[in-house]
Amino acid sequence: MAERYWLETLGCPKNQVDSDKLAGVLAAEGMVPADGPGDADLVVVNTCAFIEPARRESIDTILALDDERPVGSRLVVTGCMAERYGADLAAALPEVDLVAPFGASLLAPAPSSEPSVGASPAGAVASASAPAAPAASVPVTLSARPRLRSEARERDRARIDLLELPRPAATAPWAYVKVAEGCDRACGFCAIPSFRGKQRSRSIASILTEVEALGAREIVLVAQDLASYGRDEGRPGDIHPLVDLVAERVDRVRLLYLYPSELTVRLVDTIGRTGVPYFDLSLQHVSRPLLRRMKRWGDGSRFTERIAAIRAQYPDAALRSSFIVGYPGETEEDHDALLAFLEENQLDWAGFFAYSAEEGTYAAGLDLAVPDGLVGERMAELAELQDRITHERRRRLIGTEIEVMVDTPGQGRSHREAPEIDGIIEVPADMPVGSIGTYMVTGAGGPDLEAVPLRVGAAPAGLATVTA
Repeated sequence: MAERYWLETLGCPKNQVDSDKLAGVLAAEGMVPADGPGDADLVVVNTCAFIEPARRESIDTILALDDERPVGSRLVVTGCMAERYGADLAAALPEVDLVAPFGASLLAPAPSSEPSVGASPAGAVASASAPAAPAASVPVTLSARPRLRSEARERDRARIDLLELPRPAATAPWAYVKVAEGCDRACGFCAIPSFRGKQRSRSIASILTEVEALGAREIVLVAQDLASYGRDEGRPGDIHPLVDLVAERVDRVRLLYLYPSELTVRLVDTIGRTGVPYFDLSLQHVSRPLLRRMKRWGDGSRFTERIAAIRAQYPDAALRSSFIVGYPGETEEDHDALLAFLEENQLDWAGFFAYSAEEGTYAAGLDLAVPDGLVGERMAELAELQDRITHERRRRLIGTEIEVMVDTPGQGRSHREAPEIDGIIEVPADMPVGSIGTYMVTGAGGPDLEAVPLRVGAAPAGLATVTA
């Protein structure tokens, strides 16, 4: 009987792509998905290490799954925490059988009291792991220590390339596709380049091959710095032909994570031509002095001008952004400027994140820390305002006709909703999964809409039976 695996994914869509590719590796090893962690021979946690709350969630999830897994199963931790903290994580969590950095084998040795840090031969997945490091029952306090360059080279030689691995066909009408790994920017608050590395773009041909193999109707292109795709290979502007070529192959193309300085007139036109005028702008704040302390480009007036230009060209455009609250030096005036920006620009969606001091980043050494209590108050005020804006913008859609793609029985999305992060559209449960049609919006509740079908096309044969 084939061994079973359970793969738990935390963090961003880029992590989900990694998990999909790891699932393909496990399938190639003859393993099959389990119904739950309690039925698995191998339990894998693909962790997030972006900010402190994400790390806490990762640790909590690891410990919870350790309680759920069967006796004799193997528990493996991979992803950003495994890459960033390596042996320290293995020592801090004796419950774990293997800590597997990016591209290392997930095939842990038999459970023991000695967790190890694993690696795999290039281009293959091996069952052997690196020598086990002695376990130590210590608090989960981790330190991200930079590796020597020679150590990094040797480690990277022993890994499979997750970015280029094939993956199974999509099990939903949409799928994320990662077009690049890493980031060349030096934002003051972000540690991602320290463990994801410099930007490394894939070829257009490899991306198109993956898109065609997935068989999804909507492709969501993701990267740390999506609009800079190809620049590391001396191919600036490659995002435009890539988007056009993907749009020729699927019904919808959506772009996530656009650095605002890269949102040129040409890129706006490229996105608009796809028929999905959805603009996910990584703004982070609007105060010019604070953005300079963040080592970021722009200010509220420039952002407002670009948003107005987008809406003038595409009145149905949906706009999303995220903002850091409580960055060192954020004043009450900065906070008021952000509130005013939100009121003026009426974004469809916005997320707010409390600043997290990340070891090794520029911001970790800055003065003028904002007290936690004040950060909480500002977060609540921003969220209350944005909830009102989002609810009102959704309510205005009642009575309009929209194009909806059905994701799961009873739930769909239009161009205004990115999967997993925005609201949904409730549709009749008998609408075929994967179908796209014209619907009338009949109600709005918070971030979600209700709609009834007017004209609906058939679902693709490969997706008609998908239920989740």
